[in-house]
Amino acid sequence: MTETRPLFYDAYLAILREELVPAMGCTEPIAVAFAAATARDILGLRPESAEIRCSANIVKNVKGVTVPNTGGMRGIRAAATAGIVGGNAQAKLEVLKSVTKEDLVEVKRLLAVGFCKAALAEGLEGLYIEAIVHAGGQSAEVVIKDSHTGVSRIRKNGVTVFEAEGKKVGGDAVAARPGYNLLNVRDILEFANTVDLSEVSSLLEGQIRMNGAISDEGMINDYGVSVGKTIIAREGGNVRSRARARAAAGSDARMGGCALPVVINSGSGNQGITVSIPVIEYASELKSDHETLLRALIVSNLVALEQKEYIGKLSAYCGAVSAAVGSGAGITYLCGGGYDKIAMTITNAIATAGGMFCDGAKSSCAAKIATALEAAITAHEMSLQGKSFSSGEGLVGEDVEKTIRNIGSVGKTGMRSTDIEIIRIMLDE
Repeated sequence: MTETRPLFYDAYLAILREELVPAMGCTEPIAVAFAAATARDILGLRPESAEIRCSANIVKNVKGVTVPNTGGMRGIRAAATAGIVGGNAQAKLEVLKSVTKEDLVEVKRLLAVGFCKAALAEGLEGLYIEAIVHAGGQSAEVVIKDSHTGVSRIRKNGVTVFEAEGKKVGGDAVAARPGYNLLNVRDILEFANTVDLSEVSSLLEGQIRMNGAISDEGMINDYGVSVGKTIIAREGGNVRSRARARAAAGSDARMGGCALPVVINSGSGNQGITVSIPVIEYASELKSDHETLLRALIVSNLVALEQKEYIGKLSAYCGAVSAAVGSGAGITYLCGGGYDKIAMTITNAIATAGGMFCDGAKSSCAAKIATALEAAITAHEMSLQGKSFSSGEGLVGEDVEKTIRNIGSVGKTGMRSTDIEIIRIMLDE
């Protein structure tokens, strides 16, 4: 008789397969490049002009970050033009990997003549990108919504050929998102303890390899303000410092335009780095076997994703915090902590660092990662002593799930006006 899997088992597998994918560079400019390259492919002609409309959240996360593989270019127009000239839409979040030096000459020429126009998509929140290209009297439009490669609508010459409301015009239905609503800490731990690792190991091995490589790059070379290298220079090489420094160094490199891919979490490379590198460092320090490391990474990734289900993909709540909370949970798992201690770690970390806001993707993200991880590691150390903040203290609820929901409500709803003010200031500069 075949043993019946718990309801959450296949849902969690689907979530990990959807979320833990490689991306090259900051995912917001990459999403712009993907939208533009997809529109070019739908048009089927070399575009003569392009228009990009983005939500304010996308504008916020593209403004201050280097577009990878472009020789240091920044901004929406540069990302879109690079995607159109040399991007490979089939590569999705590695769309700009195919851009050549010859392509960059053309990108610079087109930017100089005003080939691409960019505008704010008024009244739209979260993740929204609209790319429209024209040539020979024809047009193509692609809308990306909710996820960085989530094509919501495609139009050619004004006719809708694809829409994401569960149907494809003239084709197969679009698959629904897996059961994110099933995420909870107790089931995450059961899944981590019992999952057949052959079903997820390729995802996690990729996260270890790729995120480790970009962390190495940030520790060797100078990117941004070299937060990672500064931590090691000032604090030395103990595991607490290494965990924070190597995660920050990966962000240093990524925000500085390094073209190495990262396995993401919650649509973000910075969050993918933050949920993985500290866990890897602690596993090395503790001499954990490889299987335990993989299972700890499952905990870290899924705890981060549970928080983001309530907060949303893009908001004024800094994703480094939710990712660091996940990392703290993974570190506690490595130390043999069960449900109670992991719940304490999550609660302590959220209660400590939950107020950090997001003001766009840029070099200071590395410092925010280091700061969030300091709180998460302290939260982990408190949990090993059996110490935790209590229900009723601020946003701490009667259990860990209520605490996660509380901070999610603040991040998604309560900080909406904060996000609007941050974006207003950034767009006025």
